[in-house]
Amino acid sequence: MKYAVFTLTVIFLLVSCRSQDLIRPGDSLQVAFEKAYAQFEQENWRDASQAFETVISIGRGTEFGQDAQFYLAESYFNDRRYMMAASEYERYSSSHPNSERREYSDFMIGKSYYNLSPRFNIDQTYTYRAIEQFRLYMARYPNSDRITEAGERIDELRNKLARKEFEAGEFYMRTGRYNAATVSYDLVIDRYPESRWAERALVRKIEAYVLYADNSIPARQEERYRKAVEAYDTYIQLFPRGDNRSDAEDHYDRALTALEQITDEDEDVITARGGP
Repeated sequence: MKYAVFTLTVIFLLVSCRSQDLIRPGDSLQVAFEKAYAQFEQENWRDASQAFETVISIGRGTEFGQDAQFYLAESYFNDRRYMMAASEYERYSSSHPNSERREYSDFMIGKSYYNLSPRFNIDQTYTYRAIEQFRLYMARYPNSDRITEAGERIDELRNKLARKEFEAGEFYMRTGRYNAATVSYDLVIDRYPESRWAERALVRKIEAYVLYADNSIPARQEERYRKAVEAYDTYIQLFPRGDNRSDAEDHYDRALTALEQITDEDEDVITARGGP
């Protein structure tokens, strides 16, 4: 019985203390903000976000309301609710363009979308948004200490987009659609030339044209082998010391050998017909 009374007493005290931490009717705006910020400092992100929402609703247009808007975005971000965080950072930046927190908030918009960016084989809408936001940030704050990080994030995201196109080319190669594969590889090379996938894409493009020619009717083979040779010439210009140069040379040699054979066959036909 004593244990039960003790338990009920502890529960009552906990509930009582808990209620003291929550915003209650009659609390001043300052007290409401302090309670919300206390939840933030304790890393109670859900409680903090709810409390800051309350502060904003009763303190819009005030300094407390402005601070609450910022910490609401921070609470969402720390709680990994990145879509809501991006929305609140955007709202803060647009509502308070002259705030000293504006630069940080603009950066965090990009970082929120960055964290929403999925694996390369899923829809990349958030990846594009993150890149756009980081680029806007770099243009707006060229002297920021966060420029390097923004640039690194962009490079990482662009490599992800390059891989998506590269893997599309690989799929077409596996299914024997070699012309479609060359289109995907071209997208990697044209859109993401600085990515780590560009060199591999160009080598695979050479191979794709060779395979395309191998599987074409005789009348179209020469044209497609020549495209493989042209792709190799481009490779040498862009990646003279590329890691995959030996593979590129192997595909190039195959194309040259096939072209020589076609030339010899044409000469044999001309000779058989009594030509010069």
